Amino acid sequence: MPFQGKKSAVFRTELLAVCSMLALAAPAGPAFAQDGAFADGEDATDTIVVTARRRNESLQDVPIAVSAFTGETLEDIGVIDLTDIEAITPNVTFETSRGTNTTITAFIRGVGQQDPVAGFEAGVGIYIDDIYLNRPQAALLDVYDIERIEVLRGPQGTLYGRNTIGGALKYVTRRLSDDPEARIRLTGGTFGQFDAVGGFGLPVLTDSAIGDLKVGGTIGYFRRNGFGDNLVLDGVENYQKDILAGRLSAEWDPTDAFSIRIAGDWTDDNSNPRQGHRLLDFPGFPVLDDVFDTRAGLNDPEQSVVSRGVSAIAEWRVTDRVTLKNIIGYRDDESRSPIDFDSLPLVDLDVPVIYKNDQFSEEFQVLYEGERLNGLVGFYYLNADASNEFDVLLGTSTPIFAFLGLIPPDTTVFNSFTSGDVNTDTWSIFGNFTFDLTDTISIEFGGRYTDDERTAVIQRLALDGSSPSFGGPVPPIEIPLFSTTPLFAAQERFTEFDPRASITWAPTDEVSLYFSYAEGFKGGGFDPRCATTAAPDLDEDGVGFSTNFIPDPDDEFEFCLFQPEEIQTFEVGAKTLAFDGRLVANLAAFYSDYSDVQIPGSIGVDADGDGVSENFAGVTTNAAEATLFGLELDGYARLAEDLFAGGDSVTYNFALGYINAEFDEFIGATGDDISDLAVFQNTPSITAYSMLTYEKPFNVLSWSGDMRLFASASYRSETNQFNFESPIDQPDFVLFNAGLGWTSSEGRLKLSLHGTNLLDKEYIVAGYDFVTSQPAFANSPLGTTGVLTGFFGNPRQVFGTVEVAF
Repeated sequence: MPFQGKKSAVFRTELLAVCSMLALAAPAGPAFAQDGAFADGEDATDTIVVTARRRNESLQDVPIAVSAFTGETLEDIGVIDLTDIEAITPNVTFETSRGTNTTITAFIRGVGQQDPVAGFEAGVGIYIDDIYLNRPQAALLDVYDIERIEVLRGPQGTLYGRNTIGGALKYVTRRLSDDPEARIRLTGGTFGQFDAVGGFGLPVLTDSAIGDLKVGGTIGYFRRNGFGDNLVLDGVENYQKDILAGRLSAEWDPTDAFSIRIAGDWTDDNSNPRQGHRLLDFPGFPVLDDVFDTRAGLNDPEQSVVSRGVSAIAEWRVTDRVTLKNIIGYRDDESRSPIDFDSLPLVDLDVPVIYKNDQFSEEFQVLYEGERLNGLVGFYYLNADASNEFDVLLGTSTPIFAFLGLIPPDTTVFNSFTSGDVNTDTWSIFGNFTFDLTDTISIEFGGRYTDDERTAVIQRLALDGSSPSFGGPVPPIEIPLFSTTPLFAAQERFTEFDPRASITWAPTDEVSLYFSYAEGFKGGGFDPRCATTAAPDLDEDGVGFSTNFIPDPDDEFEFCLFQPEEIQTFEVGAKTLAFDGRLVANLAAFYSDYSDVQIPGSIGVDADGDGVSENFAGVTTNAAEATLFGLELDGYARLAEDLFAGGDSVTYNFALGYINAEFDEFIGATGDDISDLAVFQNTPSITAYSMLTYEKPFNVLSWSGDMRLFASASYRSETNQFNFESPIDQPDFVLFNAGLGWTSSEGRLKLSLHGTNLLDKEYIVAGYDFVTSQPAFANSPLGTTGVLTGFFGNPRQVFGTVEVAF
């Protein structure tokens, strides 16, 4: 495909940058990776076991684009939380959601979900030990006490509990040892970082009449001072961290054929609110020099996130070939967050919010393992309730700063209070089987039928001042309304069947080629921020400005309802080994037809025609069709051995992703096709990672062990924050990391020192833009001071770790 004009120049620049970076560390011959597994030896590919197909398999045998990273590997390269995974995995974006601390925004191959409010399904499924997390709140997990992390790219659903259209991120915790154990890990670093993780495992019963019983647990405390300061709230640092988390589990094996694992986890996040950096001058408030500083004046409610979960996984091996597995889980969480869009001490666009979520899931599987046929059939059920309450305070009331004479003391504050509750009741039947036609050729086929039912109750009130949820007075029964609807109640059902098929040919023991086809869908729902009297009439049938409190079902709830989106993905891949495992090559090429793409957004509404938006409306449409295609390559090579001294080695890892994501159609607010203006958000066209590692035996005092020294670079091309070009889009950038570590021969003592973002690069990961007026996108100014706010990735950090195992 020819590239022309600006896009051509940008592409050439990106390509040259990536090629230059990879050339810095490239070996003389071809070097390839083990799907991100960072192999440690000639037979490392046999040691990385994944459950991408719900059974234990070597990573090289799975005909799926999957990256897997062991817990030890992630510790060695200084990974702190799930957002660090994006640097080492091609074509993914995992970031902290705007004004939050532990809410995750996840995109894989251009598919994801930006808005964390109730009513929207995730485009990327997040799992903790096979339990699907229905909501993104409290899902941005710190990496501790884990066995591995798996990232599956492309539609999932015939194997995993919940259908996910873009891919899945699986967080697998550490299983308990048969022997007593205890572990302590302490980390200290810049910005007052102090992390402490302690865990234990204890066999309670061994070879008893009722079988074997083990119990264990881990508790972690993660503390860091802020990267910047809030200049108007005394003692409140910005980007500060204060999290207490833990896990407890019990594993019981009453017989050799039956086992059950019960686990619980909790997270208590008491970090300060994470407020943005304002990028616009305002009289009396120039743009701050430090991008981590803020003048956001909202601190009510105080930031807090509490998340809890419990699960039970039981397995019964009925025969040598048939296993029954049951996975049951319950989770709930509550988040309170003061989000100050304008990042000023003025009440211009302040949004205090409360999220409450709970979910119950049940999954039953029948797994079959034969000589030529392997597979499973399963049933999945999920009941989840997601609610949010938030004020949208619009005005210029300045009771604190009026005495400065900067802004006239206008005490009028418009509040568009929203209370939205969305319930999901869904069940699915799925199956997936692999049949070996010959010793070298196998076929895989599967499918999933999903029945989603969505029920929404949404209340929009126009108030003068804060709502009762955030300390305001209880409003009178007769509430003056402008462009709001006090009650919306509706229910909708969505059903879908998604097939999957693949064929794999292994001409040799070292080469595996596959071709697959998969479909996926993300359920529709109701925008919990919708205002029926303010929503645009997108199809000009007169429904968009309905004044019914409870809409007529014949209207199809146009102003709040959005339909499912669907994707069809073709993928061809090659997984190869060479030179006795010293080179590993894994390549995937994909093509996706993405239809009925859900486009969420918020618009300002000027109800009285005075030129000031005193209200807003959430507008979500299935406005777009798109085509996505690209390549993914993970590389590993053992470059040299015995280079300088006996037993030393040099290894090289890289990951490279390319994606061409373009809208074929994008129907704007005016009804015209604006696909030539629309862009994909959170989807850089090129992602790349390079790491060189030198290892050698090295003694510390009287302890023998191995030293490890590495340096890495990660690259991301230009990243758009929204579906339109914005001043807060992030140009391409490179981050450099390095580390030094030592591990004792018996593995009981580990010492390490890490440096991240060594050049202290400033880069935007998210933000708010209500000044870039794009009427075609239904994007209009909101707030009188102008809202252009950025959230930045972490600055340079240096930290050291001591880990002791007993």
